[in-house]
Amino acid sequence: MPRALSHRENHLVQRIGWLRAAVLGANDGIVSTSSLIVGVAAAATGTGEIALAGVAGLVAGAMSMAAGEYVSVSSQSDTENADLAREKKELATDIEAERQELAGIYEARGLDPALAREVAIQLMAKDALGAHARDELGISEITAARPIQAALTSAATFSIGAAMPLAMALLAPKAYLVPAVSIASLAFLALLGAIGARAGGANVVKATVRVTFWGALAMAITAGIGAVFGTVV
Repeated sequence: MPRALSHRENHLVQRIGWLRAAVLGANDGIVSTSSLIVGVAAAATGTGEIALAGVAGLVAGAMSMAAGEYVSVSSQSDTENADLAREKKELATDIEAERQELAGIYEARGLDPALAREVAIQLMAKDALGAHARDELGISEITAARPIQAALTSAATFSIGAAMPLAMALLAPKAYLVPAVSIASLAFLALLGAIGARAGGANVVKATVRVTFWGALAMAITAGIGAVFGTVV
């Protein structure tokens, strides 16, 4: 049996669609909700108001992430479909020019002209649109836009991420709420960075430091604003 039929490799890039949305959603959930809680708590608000703000932030953020991801990825999908429609029209009206164009791409990648043309002929004989989508437009099954998947993944992971600092806000005593939420959120961010890097095959330390740094900066700025306005009010 040929090796191509007996051995199937699972590449990490196949996870890029849902992994990006998952990391973005969870990170935003932790950072935005913890920043909101810390900012409100820094304004010396009661525990009930802090919890209410956290719950409102979780619900609003999850809906916003779902809508935002769906709209943005749908725009990408619309662009891909428009390019594919144009490519399909060009294949129907001047297939020889499209064959030469594809051969030119392969030649630029290192094939000699005769072999490049033969590869273009054989690939287009099997799936002309697929060959041009992949090698001319850079559209493949792995990288194709999936709006619903992105929206659901972002909303779900945002909710999970936001629930972590919210739980700490409900459990921690009012006197220690700000440091408890801040420390726990940074720990959650570090864990998220490590998990995301591990799933994507990236450098764990670099990803962890990057996520934690920006999360700490966001919470610090929000807490400072909350303290200033709380004092003024």
